[in-house]
Amino acid sequence: MTMANIIGNNIKTLRDGMGFNQSNIARFLNVDQSLISKVEKGERILSADMLEKLACLFGVSVDAIEDSAIEASSLSFAFRASDLSAEDLEAISAINRIALNSEYMAELLKG
Repeated sequence: MTMANIIGNNIKTLRDGMGFNQSNIARFLNVDQSLISKVEKGERILSADMLEKLACLFGVSVDAIEDSAIEASSLSFAFRASDLSAEDLEAISAINRIALNSEYMAELLKG
């Protein structure tokens, strides 16, 4: 399995797990929905910046998106609204970034 396929499968898994559709993700990344479909099929790749944005939205690290054995994040929780705006998704992403940074700092303090 290629890295593009692994990343695409993981994005689909995380997206489905959070109750987002491809249109939500496309709106969040300011791209066409067809690009998200192609990424999930392993036909296209996203830029590093877009992967970072998705990682924050999903509450995982970029490494987790690239991992062939992805695990569900403790930060993930389901959103069952299909009409989330780009601003809603930005807010979710910002909150997840804070939570991820908090986890990272706690690990650093443990030594």
